[in-house]
Amino acid sequence: MLKITLPDGKHIEFANPVTVKAVAEAIGPGLARAAVAGKVDGKPVDLSFLIDHDVAITILTPKDPEGLEILRHSTAHLLAHAVCELFPGAEPTVGPAIEDGFYHDFYYPKGFTEDDLVTIENKMHDLLKTNQIIERTVKNKSDAVAFFKGRNENYKIMMVEDIPDDQVSFYSQGSFINACLGPHVPSTSHLKSFKLTKLSGAYWKGDSNNEMLQRIYGTAWGSEKELKEYLERLEKAKQNDHRLIGKKMDLFHLQEEAPGIVFWHPKGWAIYSEIKKYLISKLIKFGYQEINTPIILDRSLWERSGHWDNYREVMFTTESENRHYALKPMNCPGHIQIYKQGLKSYRDLPIRYCEFGYCHRNEVSGSLHGTMRVRGFTVDDGHIFCTDDQIQTECEAFIGQVVEVCAYFGFKEITVKLSTRPKERIGTDEIWDVAENALATVLDKSNIKWQEAPGDGAFYGPKVEFSLRDSLGRVWQCGTLQVDFFMPERFGAYYITEKGEKKPPVILHRAIIGSLERFIGVLLEETGGNLPLWLAPVQGVVVNITDDQVEYAKKVTQKFQDYGCRVIYDLRNEKIGFKIREHSIAKVPLVLVVGNKEIETETVAVRSSDGKDLGQMSVEKVITDIMKLDLLKNKY
Repeated sequence: MLKITLPDGKHIEFANPVTVKAVAEAIGPGLARAAVAGKVDGKPVDLSFLIDHDVAITILTPKDPEGLEILRHSTAHLLAHAVCELFPGAEPTVGPAIEDGFYHDFYYPKGFTEDDLVTIENKMHDLLKTNQIIERTVKNKSDAVAFFKGRNENYKIMMVEDIPDDQVSFYSQGSFINACLGPHVPSTSHLKSFKLTKLSGAYWKGDSNNEMLQRIYGTAWGSEKELKEYLERLEKAKQNDHRLIGKKMDLFHLQEEAPGIVFWHPKGWAIYSEIKKYLISKLIKFGYQEINTPIILDRSLWERSGHWDNYREVMFTTESENRHYALKPMNCPGHIQIYKQGLKSYRDLPIRYCEFGYCHRNEVSGSLHGTMRVRGFTVDDGHIFCTDDQIQTECEAFIGQVVEVCAYFGFKEITVKLSTRPKERIGTDEIWDVAENALATVLDKSNIKWQEAPGDGAFYGPKVEFSLRDSLGRVWQCGTLQVDFFMPERFGAYYITEKGEKKPPVILHRAIIGSLERFIGVLLEETGGNLPLWLAPVQGVVVNITDDQVEYAKKVTQKFQDYGCRVIYDLRNEKIGFKIREHSIAKVPLVLVVGNKEIETETVAVRSSDGKDLGQMSVEKVITDIMKLDLLKNKY
């Protein structure tokens, strides 16, 4: 008898080998109808998978994250099926599930258009009408290569050749056959709720030296209701796109002559500067010393740090007088040079340096996205030089700082991942074990919910990633914490121990919000541009009713400015209602109206951006009761 253990600990017994689908049917007809795949002893499998020994099993439906991911991956296959029928010669390459959807890359030099998306989506629905069974078969590698050679699918040949095993799994649905690890839904009848969303370019294997492919994105859900709700969120989120908000509020712009580099306008720079002031004030309280290091360094330093061998493809390089240089993609080598100036004792540690360092990374042009993914950016970077015994205390303190700062900006939900050793790395596995265990222990002790991201660590150490969600639900990494046992030794940095011996310190690479450019983008989308008063680029605008109040309006505005408030005046010959509406649309928190009555009482009539009439107040009362002068003076 086969004993099948269910997630609740109960058992079902079968006299003969049985498929996952049969187990689902034994549990209940409703579950069997909803099932898209299963997990056998923790491994995702097709419903057709045959069980011939005792196992633990979970039936997956689209309500399960793993089941939804399988449904989306199968929808990517349906997309490829439609493209291959509509565009002979288009070669499908990779088509994974991603957060909230899927994409599929194609080699198609002619390129797709927005109109093609509509045609492809209609074809996908036509294919669904035939309700095709999705079947899995297995070929050996040589037969798989021969199969794709016969179809002139060169990218599939390269993918098959990269598979380490000799056995290659294939999935077919009607005339469409594709090599894929799977699993997949049992038939196309499960793939009804989807929408193609956009086109983009993507390099084969993400390498700019390779061919540019055509990428089609889509979203897929377990029901029409979920799809409709997502599309409504998507439409609403378009209004909160930070690029649109930035244009409406006159904050920044980007242009082709400087791809991935932000042009900050006065109002945008005011936001940037206020965030920086706030962070500096917090970092000083946290025990950091602010420093500044060169933006360009000799190649020899990058070779010593390991960046030249492990990170060179995203570094901007240049030459002068037969010497090779690189714009810094990060600040750590420069910070180590400062640490090395003068002898350090164990009594001096920990030493905490911080720098708002301007960095450059040669990101692929297709990945650039407003201020959220750029080539030039400023990081609230910092490095803690400490002893082995101080790692846990410093890491715990830093995690608390991240939570405190993010909460101050209104972010209470932070996604945390522990990224472990990548394939290409420096150092021994023994030291990597120590570093990874140290971070995992700190996260557990801090009662932080976290997930492991295997292989996503930096080449010099594991890292904790602190990510925020934007209005579309996309996750953007902001803060980071990395434990590094290797770089200090490579640079010959050390301190004198209690025994009088030289020992390399441990470096904790950390950033609370990461790129200021990215953080501002996420913040604009989170708030819709309705920033808190202390952060608003224009905190208030004084508007006159008639020309009789022009001089008083100027006098009042100057008084606010003397207190350090970002207040301007609007003396245009327009109706007062028009001015109030216009400044409310521009997200100005306070509209300060002055008429003859306000001149007589030496006050202003205060209206908030949401239309509330806050009454007449003196300038001093507006500042002390509403603007909170302590914030304006950076007493955070």
